[in-house]
Amino acid sequence: MTTTASRARTSATAPVRTTVRRRSSRKTAATVGFHASGILISLAWFAPILVVLVTSFRTFDDISANGIASVPHTFTFSTYVQAWNQGGLFQALVNSMIVTIPTVVLTLLLSAAAAFGLSRFRIPFRRTILLLMLAGNLLPVQMLLIPVARITQQLNVYDTLGALIAVQVAFGIGFYTFVLYGFMRTIPNELQEAATLDGASTLRIFLQVILPLTRPALAALGALSFTWVFNDLLWSITLLQTSEKLPITAAVLSLQGQYVSSWSVIAAATVVAAVPSTIVFLLFQRSFIGGLALGSVK
Repeated sequence: MTTTASRARTSATAPVRTTVRRRSSRKTAATVGFHASGILISLAWFAPILVVLVTSFRTFDDISANGIASVPHTFTFSTYVQAWNQGGLFQALVNSMIVTIPTVVLTLLLSAAAAFGLSRFRIPFRRTILLLMLAGNLLPVQMLLIPVARITQQLNVYDTLGALIAVQVAFGIGFYTFVLYGFMRTIPNELQEAATLDGASTLRIFLQVILPLTRPALAALGALSFTWVFNDLLWSITLLQTSEKLPITAAVLSLQGQYVSSWSVIAAATVVAAVPSTIVFLLFQRSFIGGLALGSVK
């Protein structure tokens, strides 16, 4: 009797064990496939960066004789010195900072103020206003290059860093306001009502209550905005003409010759241009990751 019962139990649990093993093997295969795909995608993404880094340390003769995709036969730092001197990278970096830092500060300040008014007060047609601000970012930038350039010429601000700052701020306010609006709506109204009962003015509520609570969103947008503005090329070459006023991206572009290009020097300048954005990313990587989910805040 005991032997028969144990056999019955064993035969009953056998299918369960088989099912568990199959599920475990499927989970293992899925995990291996996921990591293998991630490794392949990472290698495909990192390969161009590795090529640029290696090329930046090669001489012009090495690339001319063996090709840009060949195994390097030389290693030199002179390409960085040449790029720094020929491209005027120091002045270009200064110009980029002069444009980027005020643009980020002004854009976040104006966007936060607009989002505060739209999210905390009953403003007529506020949804329409938000949609119009967001719709402005959906227009192709290429359609606006010539009109904006003509406007800056009419206002006698063409070929100035101030015009570039104004354009960058104008085209960033819509998106940032939309994101901050969704974030500020999640802040309880009781906090604003309590501050109002304590006699706080609207400006004080904005500066001392709402802005501190919006700090995560502001940090994420600030990090993203720095990267976007610093790496912008299209507006720089459209609104600026003087070589001494060009930001870093336009300065790198100017290194390319009409007939013969020194790819090692261009690669070295590209690496230099990527350093500030890399530093910002490493310092604010948590904000970058958080910024990816800001658009889903309702």
